[in-house]
Amino acid sequence: MKTGGNNNVQKYGVNELRKMFLEFFESKGHLAMKSFSLVPHNDKSLLLINSGMAPLKPYFTGAEVPPRKRVTTCQKCIRTGDIEIVGKTARHGTFFEMLGNFSFGDYFKKESIAWTWEFLTEVIGLEPDRLYPSIYLDDEEAFEIWNKDIGIAPERIFRFGKEDNFWEHGAGPCGPCSEVYYDRGEKFGCGKPDCTVGCDCDRYMEVWNNVFTQFDNDGNGNYTELDYKNIDTGMGLERLAVVVQEVDSIFDIDTIEALRNKVCEIAGVTYKEKEEQDVSIRLITDHIRSTTFMISDGIMPTNEGRGYVLRRLIRRAARHGRLLGIEGRFLAKLSATVIEESKDGYPELEEKRDFIFKVLNQEEEQFNKTIDQGLRILGELVDKMQAEGTRELSGEDAFKLYDTYGFPIDLTKEILEEKNYTIDEAGFREAMEEQRQKARNAREVTNYMGADATVYDSIDPTVTTVFVGYDKLEYESEVTVLTTETELTDALTDGQKGTVFVKETPFYATMGGQEGDSGTITVGDSLFQVEDTIKLLGDKVGHVGHIVKGMIKTGDKVTLRVSARGRADTCKNHSATHLLQKALKTVLGAHVEQKGSLVTPDRLRFDFAHFQAMTQEELDKVEAIVNEEIQKALPVETQVMSLEDAKKTGAVALFGEKYGDNVRVVSMGDYSRELCGGTHVPNTSAITTFKIISEAGIAAGVRRIEALTGDSVFAYYKKIEEKLKDAAAMLRTAPGEVSEKIAHLQAELKTLHSENESLKSKLAQDAVGDVMSQVQDVKGVKLLAAAVEDVDMNGLRDLGDQLKEKLGEGVVILASTMGGKVSLLAMATQGAMDKGAHAGNLIKGTAAVVGGGGGGRPNMAQAGGKNPEKVPEALETAANLLREQLK
Repeated sequence: MKTGGNNNVQKYGVNELRKMFLEFFESKGHLAMKSFSLVPHNDKSLLLINSGMAPLKPYFTGAEVPPRKRVTTCQKCIRTGDIEIVGKTARHGTFFEMLGNFSFGDYFKKESIAWTWEFLTEVIGLEPDRLYPSIYLDDEEAFEIWNKDIGIAPERIFRFGKEDNFWEHGAGPCGPCSEVYYDRGEKFGCGKPDCTVGCDCDRYMEVWNNVFTQFDNDGNGNYTELDYKNIDTGMGLERLAVVVQEVDSIFDIDTIEALRNKVCEIAGVTYKEKEEQDVSIRLITDHIRSTTFMISDGIMPTNEGRGYVLRRLIRRAARHGRLLGIEGRFLAKLSATVIEESKDGYPELEEKRDFIFKVLNQEEEQFNKTIDQGLRILGELVDKMQAEGTRELSGEDAFKLYDTYGFPIDLTKEILEEKNYTIDEAGFREAMEEQRQKARNAREVTNYMGADATVYDSIDPTVTTVFVGYDKLEYESEVTVLTTETELTDALTDGQKGTVFVKETPFYATMGGQEGDSGTITVGDSLFQVEDTIKLLGDKVGHVGHIVKGMIKTGDKVTLRVSARGRADTCKNHSATHLLQKALKTVLGAHVEQKGSLVTPDRLRFDFAHFQAMTQEELDKVEAIVNEEIQKALPVETQVMSLEDAKKTGAVALFGEKYGDNVRVVSMGDYSRELCGGTHVPNTSAITTFKIISEAGIAAGVRRIEALTGDSVFAYYKKIEEKLKDAAAMLRTAPGEVSEKIAHLQAELKTLHSENESLKSKLAQDAVGDVMSQVQDVKGVKLLAAAVEDVDMNGLRDLGDQLKEKLGEGVVILASTMGGKVSLLAMATQGAMDKGAHAGNLIKGTAAVVGGGGGGRPNMAQAGGKNPEKVPEALETAANLLREQLK
C-alpha cells in the first residue's frame, strides 16, 4: 500500500480493493460469494459471462431461491464487442472484474445509494467534491436521496435519459440507474468550456452504477411495478483502481502494469516509445489475461462458440508478439505473471497452472504454423492479382484468409500496402456480416434466461426435492407438483404424459454425466412409468414418463421404485470411470483432466484432455490396470467433508466445476479418490470386467474413450463371436481358421489380378497395331488421335506410353468408351512441347465436347466425359486445337 497524490488518498492495490469491497458489504449483511465460472450455467443467451449480475439471473427472475437476500461478488467477466480496437486505445479491454452488491427483494434505493457513498468516500477516501451522481430523468426518489440524505447540491446531480440511465434487456425485470462519476482533473479533459459529466472525453469516469430493478417489461413497452424490488450494482475493479492509484489507464494499475512490463521485457521494447508498439503491448497484456482465465474455467480452443473466442484471442496475442519481434512461444511466460498477480482472488489459476501453460503452448505452436501457411496463401493471391492486372484483393479472398487460416485482416492489409495493393474492405465486411447473419439465424428462440421456455418455468421456486437414493431404491414420498407436457395440473390420468415432483426421491437425476434413473411410481393400483429423471433449477427433480393405468394427484403418498438392474449397471459404469481416470493419469501423465462423461446402464463414455491419439500399447495398459483394480475388490466408500479437507486428501475435482462448501468424496481403496455426487458400486469387484471399445479425438486437445463393463462386455464378445461364425460359414471354414482362409483367398486374388493386368496389356498391344495407321501430320508434328473400346484409364495410360514410344516424337490423344462413359488421355513428347503442344490444354478442350472436364501437365493429362457418341467429334476437335497451339 502506497500513499500519494494531493488528496492524500491511499493508493490501494487491485487485490486490496477487491478485498475491501467484499468485506465492506459483508459488514452490511451480505453473503460474499466466489466468482462464478466464465462459462454460463443454464443460460443460452450468453456465450461468456459478461457482467456481475449475469450468473445471478435465476435469483432475479425467481427461478431459484438465493442463498441469502443480500449477496456481494467480484465476478470475472469477458466482453469481446470492441475486440477490434483493443490495444488501439488505453480504455478498451476484453477481461475485467466486476464488483457488485445485490439485493433480492430486501433493501432498495435508500440503502444502496448510502452504501455507495460510504464506500467511495469513507472506506476508499475519494474526495466528495470530485464525485458526481447521475439519475434517470424521472427518478425523483433517487434525486431526493442524493440531495437530502447524502447532501449533494441539485446542480451536481445529472439527469440522463433512457439510453444512458435505464437498464433493460427485452422482456423481464428492468429499472432506472444511478451512476457515480469521478472528476479526474483537467489534464484528462477535452478542453471545451462546456466539458462536464457525460462528455465523451476521459475527464469524468463512471466508477459505480446502481441499477434499481423495480419494473417488469412485458416486451411491448408496458411496465408494471415489481412486488419484490431488487438492487443490482456494479463497479469495474480496474476502473476503480485507475481512480484510486491516479494513473492514466487500466494498463497502468499495479497488477496490469506488472504484466505490461513483462511483455516489454520479453519483447525488449519500452512502453510509450512508439505508438505502433504500444498497440501490440496493450493488446497482448489484455488478451493474455482473458485467455488465462478462460482456460482455467475449462474453455478449450475450438473453431466455434466460446472456444473460437479463446482461439481468436490467443492468435491475436501471438501475432502481435511477432510484430514486436518476439521469437518462439511466449504466452505461457506471460500467463505465469497473470497467475501470480491474480491468484489471491482466484486460487483456481494456481491449481490449473500447468494445464493453462500446456494449452497456450500448443495453440501458439499451431498458430505459428498456420500464420506461415497464411503468408504463403497471401503470396499466391498477390501473384494471381499481378497476373490479372488488378491492384485490389477481393473481400471474399480476404475473408477466406481471416476465417479459414485465422489470418487477421489488419495483417493482410499491412502486407498488401507494402506492395502497393489494397483490399476490398466493403466486400470483406459484407462477407463477415453474412457469416454473422447465419450465426444469428441459427440461434434458438429463448426466454429471458436464454433457455427454451418450458412448463417447468411455472413451478413455485420454493419447491425442492431431496435425493435419498444413495442407499435406497424404494421410498415413500408426497407428490408436490404435477405437469403435463404444456401446463401445471392437479392430476395425471391413464395414458397422459407428464412429470411428477415429490418431496424426497430415490431416483438419481441426470447430472455430472450420469444418466437419470428409470423405474415406477405407484399409489394403490395406479402406475406411472418413469422413463427419465431430470434435474431442474432450484434443486427440483422431475420424474418424466406416462401413466400406465389409474391416476396420480398432487398430495398423494406414492411409492417410488428405481429399476434395480438399470441402477446396478449404471453404478458399474460410473465406478469404472473413476478407475479409468486414475489409470489414464498413470499411463499418460498428470495433465489428463476430465472434460466430460456419460454414464448409462449400457456403457460409459469418458472425455479427457490429451493432445494426441493413444497408442494400442497405451490402451492395453489402461485396460489392464482397470481390470487389475476391479479384481482387487477394493471397497468403495463415501465421505462428506469440507472442500478444503477434501483437497487435503488429494481428491480429484472435476475441471471447471463449481463446488459448495461441503462435498462428497468417493474413495476406491487407496487407488482412486474423487469429488463426486453420483452413485457407485459397494466394491470394485461388482464391476466384474472392463473393456475399451474405442478411442478417438472429438475436439482440439480432447480425446474420448468408450468402454463397457459387466454383462455388456460378455454381450460384446458374444456378438463378435457370432460375427466370426458367420464369416467362417461364408468362407466355408472353421472359426479358428478364418485368418488362414483369408490369406489364401488374398493370394488367389493377387494371382488373378496379375493375370488380368497381363490380359489388359496384351489387348493394349493388339490395339497398337490397329491405330498406328491413323497417324497424321499437323504442322510438322505427328498426331495420333484414336478411339479404342473397353480400356480403363490404367490401360489407357499403358497404351499411351507404348504408342508414344512407337511414334518417336509427337502427340497422342486416346479416347475409350466403357460402361457408357468416356475416358480421355493426351500425351506430348518434349519435341512437340517445344513447338507449342500442351497436353493439359488439349484435354481440357477435347473433354468439353464429350460433356466432361479435366486437365493436367503439358506432357500428360487425362479427363472423363459422359457422351460416347461424340468421341469422333472430340478427336477432330483435338486436331484443330493442336493446330492452334503449334507455332
